[in-house]
Amino acid sequence: MKVLLSAYACEPGRGTELGVGWNTVREVARYHEVWVLTRPDDGREAIEAELMCNPVPNLHFVYFTLPIWGSGWKWGQGAFQIHYYLWQIQAYFVARRLHRDIGFDLVHHVTFVKYSTPSFLSLLPVPFIFGPVGGGEVAPKPFYRDFNLKAKIYEFLRDLTRWLGEIDPFTRLTVRRSILAWATTDDTAKRLTAMGGNNVQVLSQVGLLPEEVTQLEQFSLSDNVPLRFISVGRFLHWKGFHLGLRAFAQAELPPEAEYWLIGKGPEEAKLQALATDLGIASQVKFLSEMPRLDLMHKLGTCLALVHPSLHDSGAFVCLEAMAAARPVICLDLGGPAVQVTEETGFKIPAHNPDQAVAAMAAAMTQLAKDADLRSQLGKAGQQRVNEQFNWKTKGKFLVDVYETILTQQGGN
Repeated sequence: MKVLLSAYACEPGRGTELGVGWNTVREVARYHEVWVLTRPDDGREAIEAELMCNPVPNLHFVYFTLPIWGSGWKWGQGAFQIHYYLWQIQAYFVARRLHRDIGFDLVHHVTFVKYSTPSFLSLLPVPFIFGPVGGGEVAPKPFYRDFNLKAKIYEFLRDLTRWLGEIDPFTRLTVRRSILAWATTDDTAKRLTAMGGNNVQVLSQVGLLPEEVTQLEQFSLSDNVPLRFISVGRFLHWKGFHLGLRAFAQAELPPEAEYWLIGKGPEEAKLQALATDLGIASQVKFLSEMPRLDLMHKLGTCLALVHPSLHDSGAFVCLEAMAAARPVICLDLGGPAVQVTEETGFKIPAHNPDQAVAAMAAAMTQLAKDADLRSQLGKAGQQRVNEQFNWKTKGKFLVDVYETILTQQGGN
């Protein structure tokens, strides 16, 4: 099969969008001939170095960027979004020329994982898959009461950007022309369906490499783990770490219990002040961002992950915790709600802040007291990661879907 993949963000050895792009194209190329459209900026050197060490004969990269604007995506968030949109237009003309010479069987938009911007590759006369794409997640309105004015403006502008994307006729055309549209969450799936998607399914975009899974399994939960909870991520208002602090303060935990928060961001001072106001400053430790391996070791010294994000489309750290046999406490929102199940952790309903905090506190108390429950949830988490979120497994799943689609097309 000759497959064309669009991966605006693509780089080996990285997380987030870059890792999604790279791992998808590499895994598909294990089975079929793959051409990848991507930018030369930043990622090309890393891609070529990786392929020198670990060749993938079926993988071909086509690098291009805007002939006038070049690396204009670096000029700020607004310029970044414009660059991405224009690059998608350029990608169509590059792909059309390639299709004349190669004759692709299928086209798949991989990154960005964004539902509200079009992929003009959907205009090619080839079956087109869109996603997984996300961004349709929103923070429940009752939680806005904890946001300052700047945070509320951010949420308003985010909603406005999503709305503008949804009414873009080219975005709607992309969704309608997709033979399959994968959404990262139920929220995004609803948006895609409302935009005219005929075959919308939920599929998380994130995964872990087999070697990462093996590495994290070394930190499987033992009885002598300190009574310590951990949260990891950027200190932003919508990450919900203020809810985690309030829950820790309410939980019935002994004085030696700790809560570590790892990351950095504009909310750090506010979170530190909140810990002081709650009377838990001596039990809360703030750590800056650190290399991935160091983070894995820190995760291995804690008994559970607390991830109360209000609108994540995906969360790598939830998978890392599950692979390390750590139960996850998250809100029943967005990507974490797709990754975490009742068998692997606690998905807390998010009706309002007080209710969510009380339920999270109860979950912390239960995990602190019940070692058997921690072990049971941890083992189930490891099994779920291996079955659903191991990139080797995800790659086979993708190509099975490709082949099913082409078989169905051949029968029509």
